[in-house]
Amino acid sequence: MENNKELGKWLNAFNLDHPLVIAGPCSAETEEQVLKIAHELKNSDVSVFRAGIWKPRTRPGGLEGVGEIGLKWLKRAKEETGLLIATEVATANHVKLALAYDVDVLWIGARTTANPFAVQEIADALENTDKIVLIKNPVNPDLSLWIGGIERLYNANIKKLGVIHRGFSTYEKTKYRNIPEWQIPIDLKNRFPDLPLICDPSHITGKRDMILEVSQQALNLNYDGLIIESHIDPDNAWSDAAQQVTPDALKQIFLDLRVRKQTEDSFGYTSSLENYRMQIDAIDSKIIEILSQRMQIIDKVGMLKKDHNVAVLQNDRWRLTLDKMIDEGDKKGLSEAFLTNLFKAIHQESIQHQEKFLNK
Repeated sequence: MENNKELGKWLNAFNLDHPLVIAGPCSAETEEQVLKIAHELKNSDVSVFRAGIWKPRTRPGGLEGVGEIGLKWLKRAKEETGLLIATEVATANHVKLALAYDVDVLWIGARTTANPFAVQEIADALENTDKIVLIKNPVNPDLSLWIGGIERLYNANIKKLGVIHRGFSTYEKTKYRNIPEWQIPIDLKNRFPDLPLICDPSHITGKRDMILEVSQQALNLNYDGLIIESHIDPDNAWSDAAQQVTPDALKQIFLDLRVRKQTEDSFGYTSSLENYRMQIDAIDSKIIEILSQRMQIIDKVGMLKKDHNVAVLQNDRWRLTLDKMIDEGDKKGLSEAFLTNLFKAIHQESIQHQEKFLNK
């Protein structure tokens, strides 16, 4: 698969003066809920109304979707509002039903993307379709696996393709539900610049109050669109309540977003700079987390020293640690002066932590 201008043709056909917006509830719950949200979003920047009909859950017991009846609700929403409709598919049977109800946009979820057999089954079911087909990044940060999914769809003669960046799972505790790892979608965009790239800030953040921030970051990086979860009563949503916004809140997000017009010459500089800054921010957050973990261990050291009546300051240990860090840092291009100042500050903070226990 090679990049070509035809990849972006379906997006250009919308003839929008703003990024493409796909929005709607995480899950279709009732016909009334679906129709009310669709009508609320009708006169806005939303072009495609989304709702989850089948919900692949990490563990059993959660809402797994209302099934086929939800497609009837989506079809009615389309008839009443004129919005295109979209839903996630995970099996060939899902595809068959979605096509039967004339769903305009089908997307493949992150868990499904991680399984090449499942993607191939869907690709075979969609062969030669004129529907828009989007594929989310896999759960884990694996660009080759993501591209492999795109290629399977492309090889099935699916012309209207796009990708959704929804972040990646991590064991680390971060402010995100799924860490963005912006470099991965940027690398994908560099390889296929005409393949539409859509950001899913709802799943990246897991928090409604961060959706504007991440949406803006995506637009700063020249993403082509957004897919955002919206619910009339988010706090009582049947799934992913914390990351859904009301239609009114979503409209305000549209007003607050800044779409940056860029020349082709300036795009490379601006997107690269923004990407580097995001990487720095992510590393800074990791530094804070690591320092916090270090101080938690220091607290345990302080308790142990108190129990055994040992002095806080151990000069020999401190000198050995500093010399070791300076030696390791030198191999990585870090100056002795910088490392000395850094570890002196860490050492001083460690002493203060230990003294808290000795003075109790």
